[in-house]
Amino acid sequence: MIAACSVAGSDSGGGAGIQADLKTFTALEVFGLTVITAVTAQNTREVRGTWMLPPEAVRAQMEAVADDFFIGAWKTGMLGNAANVRAVAEVLPEGAALVIDPVMVSTSGHRLLAEDAVRDLAELLIPRAAVVTPNIPEAEVLSRMRVETVEDMAEAGRRVLDLGARAVVVKGGHLSGGEAVDLLVDRDGEMRLSGERYPYSVHGSGCCFSAALTAYLARGMPARRAFAAAREFIDTAIREAAGGPGPVRIVNPGGTILRRR
Repeated sequence: MIAACSVAGSDSGGGAGIQADLKTFTALEVFGLTVITAVTAQNTREVRGTWMLPPEAVRAQMEAVADDFFIGAWKTGMLGNAANVRAVAEVLPEGAALVIDPVMVSTSGHRLLAEDAVRDLAELLIPRAAVVTPNIPEAEVLSRMRVETVEDMAEAGRRVLDLGARAVVVKGGHLSGGEAVDLLVDRDGEMRLSGERYPYSVHGSGCCFSAALTAYLARGMPARRAFAAAREFIDTAIREAAGGPGPVRIVNPGGTILRRR
């Protein structure tokens, strides 16, 4: 049985976080495991409240699933604070395939990662990552530079790569104009993928993309193939959102849409 584990926050609206990750894992026929780091009160429009779980709870959940499942890949999403970043780093198995979605701020502007946790994320987890998947604002924080063009995305990706990750995917959805460009940077160079830029925003696209990438890695794909497959998966999910601003609609490879009622 192929399993993947998401270490992230719970989204009461079901459109992002743990809930979106589980839907994505299911659509891609990977058994989903979860480690909940936080409980949030949110919907597709706003985060109304956040309650962090203590680091000992995060450790206990990770140890429980690691002791009973063969986990092909791990994903981190919302970790929230430095204590939880350190807890994940302590328990994560050596050599694990790790995707880091460096969730820092929600679309509605709610802070999801304490400022003092960014250094721990960069020093303790990013060097162990198979892939890091920042959006433009997150790439700016991690690379300490402004990102305004695709060339800037490449430079920011190289700077994050220098932190020790094996690959970095800088997501270009926050850039304006033209096609939407996502860029993978690894030790072999760059891989750019372009697609339609939809005239609306959706909730949960970053979680869905990184979860799809995690699922493909768990299934044995190399990073570049997983990037291309995850990009196709999220493009379909955004297109099927049918105008936004609601959640992405997760579609399995057979074409079945996992809709909310």
